[in-house]
Amino acid sequence: MRLTDEQLLALLADIESDRTERKESFKGDSPLKVRQAVCAFANDLPGHGEAGVVFIGARDEDGSLVGLDVTDELLRSLSDIRSDGNILPFPSMIVEKRQLQGKDLAVITVMPADAPPVKHKGRIEIRIGPRRGIANAQDERILNERRRHRDLPFDLQPVSFADLEDLNRSAFETEYLPSAYAVDVLEANHRSYEERLSACRMIDAVESATPTVLGAMVIGNRPRDLIPCSYVQFLRIDGSELDAPIIDEAVIDGRIGEIINRLDDKLKAHISTHVDLTSGDTERRIADYPLAALQQLVRNAVMHRTYEATHAPVRISWFNDRMEIISPGGPYGIVNAGNFGQPGITDYRNPHLAEAIKVLGYVQRFGVGIATARRLLLDNGNPPPEFTPMENNVLVIVRRAT
Repeated sequence: MRLTDEQLLALLADIESDRTERKESFKGDSPLKVRQAVCAFANDLPGHGEAGVVFIGARDEDGSLVGLDVTDELLRSLSDIRSDGNILPFPSMIVEKRQLQGKDLAVITVMPADAPPVKHKGRIEIRIGPRRGIANAQDERILNERRRHRDLPFDLQPVSFADLEDLNRSAFETEYLPSAYAVDVLEANHRSYEERLSACRMIDAVESATPTVLGAMVIGNRPRDLIPCSYVQFLRIDGSELDAPIIDEAVIDGRIGEIINRLDDKLKAHISTHVDLTSGDTERRIADYPLAALQQLVRNAVMHRTYEATHAPVRISWFNDRMEIISPGGPYGIVNAGNFGQPGITDYRNPHLAEAIKVLGYVQRFGVGIATARRLLLDNGNPPPEFTPMENNVLVIVRRAT
């Protein structure tokens, strides 16, 4: 939603509006304050159903413009707010350079979230008039209730035949919750178990307490019974074709964190290292694949695959000369076969599963996995990864370093 100049000027002049934030620059404490404002606008506690706007280049006291030099670097820094992992789930926002009253400024337009509450560093930021605050229990209930009436992505759909006993309370309270919320928020939090589950989107609502797809996958006692395709098939083949002898075979399932940990173990077990004695004065140890690159690609496959209307797993076939990763579900959203893998082009089929994987510590930053894998493979002497996006799946081929 791109606001007109007239709409922006009206918001800029309304000093008491709970839909605006003004900063003269993006320096000092402004990056923190701007992120808090983006989070609060995404939550839209007053229920305006309209965008909130952050103006960079305007005075807070009267809305007058300072005449900011809006560089490409500034716009990139502002765009990074969406994907740097500090605000979860990802806010829907537009960053642009605008000119009002003859002066340049940067404008961030933030749309209300479809699935509140949204958290910034584990805190649910809200607007109280023109000021920010932290949501209390009643505020959370309002946001949770609002989420139930939206057209939600598949990872937030309730699993109709599951109940609260299908979720592992220990896994939620000891593994997930401490990373999802700031320590001071948890210490002051007197919400019930069901209220905490709802705030983390693990159940659809406090009243019904039906586990969501997200809850089943992240803290479920039996994830694969509830989400049949939630597993990875791993094959290590002694040859270059599928009919060659199998060295190792595994069906890797469990909670999403357990799947990622077991995949890491498999990758570590099958990476070989050889010693190079000829290319330099000292010996050099070279792995046939860099572990971190494979982790990026495998975790991307688990995160971005479709879990809806399929029983197909992610398939990893490790041959003597290459590794093939097949992820069910083709390109999604703004990503298509033509722009797949390009820097800055990313979308999320499972945005809340992606959030959970970030909360659990398996992703440090969103939108850079493919670029990171390419760089690590190049540094290790591997050919570039080969991506073949198709309608129903994505094939990734990683070839061994020679």
